[in-house]
Amino acid sequence: MADPSSYRPKPGQIPDSPGVYKFRDEHRRVIYVGKAKNLRQRLANYFQDLAGLHPRTRTMVTTAASVEWTLVSTEVEALQLEYSWIKEYDPRFNVKYRDDKSYPYLAVTLDEEFPRVQVMRGAKKKGVRYFGPYGHAWAIRETVDLMLRVFPVRTCSAGVFKNAARTGRPCLLGYIGKCSAPCVGRVTPEEHRELAEDFCDFMAGRTGTYLRRLEKDMMLAAEEMEYERAARLRDDAEALKRAMEKSAVVLADATDADLIAVAEDELEAAVQIFHVRGGRVRGQRGWVTDKVEAVDTAGLVEHALQQLYGEETGDSVPKEVLVPALPEDPEAVSQWLAGRRGSQVSLRIPQRGDKKDLMATVQRNAQQALGLHKTKRASDLTTRSRALEEIAEALGLDTAPLRIECYDISHLQGDDVVASMVVFEDGLARKSEYRRFQIKGFEGQDDVRSMHEVIGRRFKRYLQEKERTGEWEEPRASGPAPTGPVPAPELAGDAGPGGGEPREGQSREDEPREDDGRPKRFAYPPQLVVVDGGQPQVAAAKRALDELGIDDIAVCGLAKRLEEVWLPDDDDPVVLPRSSEGLYLLQRVRDEAHRFAITYQRAKRAKRIRSSPLDDVAGLGETRKQALIKHFGSVKKLRQATIDEICQVPGIGRRTAESVAAALASTAPAAPAVNTATGEIIEDDDGGTS
Repeated sequence: MADPSSYRPKPGQIPDSPGVYKFRDEHRRVIYVGKAKNLRQRLANYFQDLAGLHPRTRTMVTTAASVEWTLVSTEVEALQLEYSWIKEYDPRFNVKYRDDKSYPYLAVTLDEEFPRVQVMRGAKKKGVRYFGPYGHAWAIRETVDLMLRVFPVRTCSAGVFKNAARTGRPCLLGYIGKCSAPCVGRVTPEEHRELAEDFCDFMAGRTGTYLRRLEKDMMLAAEEMEYERAARLRDDAEALKRAMEKSAVVLADATDADLIAVAEDELEAAVQIFHVRGGRVRGQRGWVTDKVEAVDTAGLVEHALQQLYGEETGDSVPKEVLVPALPEDPEAVSQWLAGRRGSQVSLRIPQRGDKKDLMATVQRNAQQALGLHKTKRASDLTTRSRALEEIAEALGLDTAPLRIECYDISHLQGDDVVASMVVFEDGLARKSEYRRFQIKGFEGQDDVRSMHEVIGRRFKRYLQEKERTGEWEEPRASGPAPTGPVPAPELAGDAGPGGGEPREGQSREDEPREDDGRPKRFAYPPQLVVVDGGQPQVAAAKRALDELGIDDIAVCGLAKRLEEVWLPDDDDPVVLPRSSEGLYLLQRVRDEAHRFAITYQRAKRAKRIRSSPLDDVAGLGETRKQALIKHFGSVKKLRQATIDEICQVPGIGRRTAESVAAALASTAPAAPAVNTATGEIIEDDDGGTS
């Protein structure tokens, strides 16, 4: 590991001009390329205290052994040079998008004497006009089959074309009218090229001209009583309309635009692009990448633009590019895109209307692509096995942790403090084993103390189950004795199964039970306990286990900001490689615990906000509460009513009325609101809470 101060340039050596810089490792390999408006300011950020750097940036600067730079005149030149160097050197610490598959394009080889329409994959070739990409090759062939009625362009290979020219007989498509048969001289090279260019114009979105021309010719043929020709023109127009219907109109103003959306997490990002031409979605593609550098959404967008348009020119760069976040220097990127296109390009975030709605659709596709990528990765048995083995090796475990439990604390500024427990078995989520907890041992915000309470309650239940089944009868010799029993009422806060989202009000009475009626869900111990947090949370969890005499369960913590793994009694964290499947699994477990905890916390907060003094009345259900509010108009007026008046409400007996009156009397009414301008007391007749 290199010390960045060993190769740090002197401040006076670095110019304050725009430029592009390269970090090289000890073998002179380029490991990172970046650009800056001001090289001096940007490079100074890399040589600050290592503790203040993002972990990915810290890894890069400690891997590097030297830095060098090249001055440019403008930010646009810097953008172009950065892209060129990334493509040339393939630096390991730069974000590089990769296609999740090789998308097929509809290609027209305008560089040939007789242009050919065909399906193409892979790198784009000069002199070929591309349309797409398409999701499937068969979608291209269906479209071409419809289009050849009107634009009978050659589709055969070079061998078939030469053989037909040698024998003087066209292929089958030439006989049925779906090829103009330039191979046998039915049309001249100029006429065939005009057909190919018309085909390209129609595919580029200029559809109205050809449809109007066909309809006009059809009417003229009908007037001249050439009914067979009119019928053929009618069928041609219908074929073009069917080809157009395969891509629905999404933007009514016939816009040419590309829409780019990004879905990301701590380690990976997915990019989805919709290509809209003439207001219709003509193609779609998606990329997935590892976030190997410290980059935000704007940075991901800029990298996507570079790699999407770095090799494109002319109409391949649309007039409008819609993105979820603007790059750091949007003017420079817009100028660069305009240079690639040859005319002005609008780069912006859609704010309203159809374009904003379509961007939301692209965003959903990006989220789904990222989720599908993670699901495929997580569902692979070999990958899961490797992840568990990497965790066992990194944490010094004797065997792979086949059952992992993760705990997270959630609250809102110290209110509604709750905790979650999620379970992964063999690398997969076991949602029926999820649990949630209410923190009842104290009031206020203290994540460390909350973690100690939750771990203690969970594993006390585990010891109780072992004692009941006869698996453990004697107190353990190692570790101090438990500091004291957990009162039974606390266990009622350990809510039941987590198959899906938590249901408010669910208690342990809802759990599946053994034959003797006792709950069994805490009977299975994990091999590894993961807590969301760093050293303090890990120490609290370990202390709770020690107090119960449990010494055969490993504990670790995953700190979200730095993605470091902390072990008890270790001053330094365990740093797993960024590409480690073990780190990926730990992150997925931690994120699931966080999701489960925050969902429960929000549900509790929402219920508390909707609470009413009537909630505390025993035997008073929702229907009768609504009847009381409807009868009196508000809780305030209900509080002022006598018991006899309350008894007049249908379904309310005298005993219930007395309970309602007592509950409302014990709840002090809220202080009246005062209009500070006039001093007038504002009456509150709200029929909700009081």
